[in-house]
Amino acid sequence: MQQLPAWIKRLSVLGTFVLEIGFPLLMFGPRPLRLVACAGIVLMQLGIFATGNYNFFNLLTIALALLLIDDQLWTRVLPEVLVRWSGGGGTGAVWGASGGVAIPLGLLLLVLSTLRFAQTLAPGAPSAGPPGVVLGWLEPVRSINGYGLFRVMTTVRREIVLEGSDDGVTWRAYTFKYKPGDVFRRPGFVEPHQPRLDWQMWFAALSEYEATPWFQGLLVRLLQGSPPVLRLLAANPFPDHPPRYVRALLYDYRFTSPAERRAGGAWWTRTPLGAYSPVVSLRP
Repeated sequence: MQQLPAWIKRLSVLGTFVLEIGFPLLMFGPRPLRLVACAGIVLMQLGIFATGNYNFFNLLTIALALLLIDDQLWTRVLPEVLVRWSGGGGTGAVWGASGGVAIPLGLLLLVLSTLRFAQTLAPGAPSAGPPGVVLGWLEPVRSINGYGLFRVMTTVRREIVLEGSDDGVTWRAYTFKYKPGDVFRRPGFVEPHQPRLDWQMWFAALSEYEATPWFQGLLVRLLQGSPPVLRLLAANPFPDHPPRYVRALLYDYRFTSPAERRAGGAWWTRTPLGAYSPVVSLRP
């Protein structure tokens, strides 16, 4: 694949900075800047939603961004019946009534969030002493945490292909509902659905077989012909009986170029990387 021109890379970095850093900072500005931040974040999330499968994360982010819109604007854009139903139309000034609670609570959340952020930058720094104890108490609430969606992205796409065999010579592949497998199958959109098995298969490919206990259990269930597990798959190559052997192979997947797709019709091209798991059997 050809390298992108330098000016495109610089433009991409600038755009990423504006979208991911600039708009969030505007949330702390006056009303016009907050509305700009809301519009920018929503548009960015819609763009991601249209080009990738991030499950329901984009919808959650949009829902949070809409909180930047005050009642005054909502009364202008919403139908009157919704405004009356919600009791809107006010100025949205709540500091006089609840400032005595909101301000101290906001300051407490700021301090605790700063501690959590420091823990992300320097793991172990605030984990000892009173700060670590307080963060430990709050951990089950899941309101102050180090959540981050794919803060480090991979530059390659490794996929696991599961195969079964009756004799250890002829192997047939299992087909998943969503994740890449057949190179001629066009990728589909599944969001906001989160297919758990297909999603976890991607994470398994980033780890080692020995460090993924649930994957080992999956192979056992395929050897047993477990109906609940087989229902998670798109096609079972052994409809009459479970296979005697199963194995997992690891491939490096990449999208074909437009010329390659026109020539052969494949959406993917894949390179074998070897065995992900040993051949497994329940019978000697």
